[in-house]
Amino acid sequence: MIPVIVLTGYLGAGKTSLLNRLLTRPGTRVGVIINDIGKVNVDTGLITGQIDAAESIAGGCVCCLSDSSGLDELLEKLGQPKLRLDAIIVEASGAADPINVDRLLRFGKAHGVRFGGIIDVIDAVEHEHTVDTAAMAPARFNATSMVVVNKLDRIAPEHRDAVLDRISGRIRDVNPHVAIIPASHAAIDPELVFDIALDEDPIDELPLAAASRPHHVHEHAPHANAVTVRCLEPADPGAVLDLLENPPAAAYRLKGHVKLRTADGTQRFLVNMVGRQIHFAQATPHSDPADDALVAVGMGLDETVVGEALAAALEPAREDPSPRNLTRLERRLILSSDAADAADEPAAEGF
Repeated sequence: MIPVIVLTGYLGAGKTSLLNRLLTRPGTRVGVIINDIGKVNVDTGLITGQIDAAESIAGGCVCCLSDSSGLDELLEKLGQPKLRLDAIIVEASGAADPINVDRLLRFGKAHGVRFGGIIDVIDAVEHEHTVDTAAMAPARFNATSMVVVNKLDRIAPEHRDAVLDRISGRIRDVNPHVAIIPASHAAIDPELVFDIALDEDPIDELPLAAASRPHHVHEHAPHANAVTVRCLEPADPGAVLDLLENPPAAAYRLKGHVKLRTADGTQRFLVNMVGRQIHFAQATPHSDPADDALVAVGMGLDETVVGEALAAALEPAREDPSPRNLTRLERRLILSSDAADAADEPAAEGF
């Protein structure tokens, strides 16, 4: 299932700059949906030559669709296996509210895709004059998986830390667990957002991306770090679920294949966690059990602490899992399934 990553943020915050940063990393096939509030989608021109498949929604805001069907149609089109995409990025208009975008994704009926995170880009210079002006912190951060505090280079060095701390504190007033990434020129490590396939462009795979890349000014982005722990024997599902529901500090993503001890013996599962959203599914048929492992990805991970947490969760099960933990596992599978995504509940309206 292809991860769908949504970029939100007020006009001028740096969404398109971030999109360009993500697209210029080689070796990954990315589909893009751009939502511009004008009749002419000017942003499409900025990213031409850097994408593998593009669809745009012009003339309105994603969150103002009467239901999720318009977005679903595009996601389903880009989610076709024949396109072999690694990720889909939706750049919402500046008017889009992350809370409403989150609802569209949750009530969506598109098959072949999964939640990949909502990234809200904010302008560190203008944020306190445009977005965060009320007594209460903005509710929009309740729905975000990551907040990129951009344009810090425009703040005097002696004030930069204080501004970042003040903005971060307000964000965490409404979402204590959100990942906050400081940035200049929207430079973040793409590996935080989706899996990076290769370090170089495949031959004849992304020629336009390669040609366009030298024309971009690249600001150094701090690298994300990753911790990997092998899963050699079946673990207890409760221990793995505990890890996913309470991940180590600074771990923005957890991913991998794991062996779990269940009522039917050993079963293998594909696990993805982004922010606080968890996706559980049966292991992909082509995956090799010898490669089963969990990987944590984040900024500033304490590799020792994270490694110990992953190893504890993957400790071989000594006895059959409890009925409660089997029920938790079943619930996660149901919530993550296509059937649950296309739930009987009606699509949300009024966005």
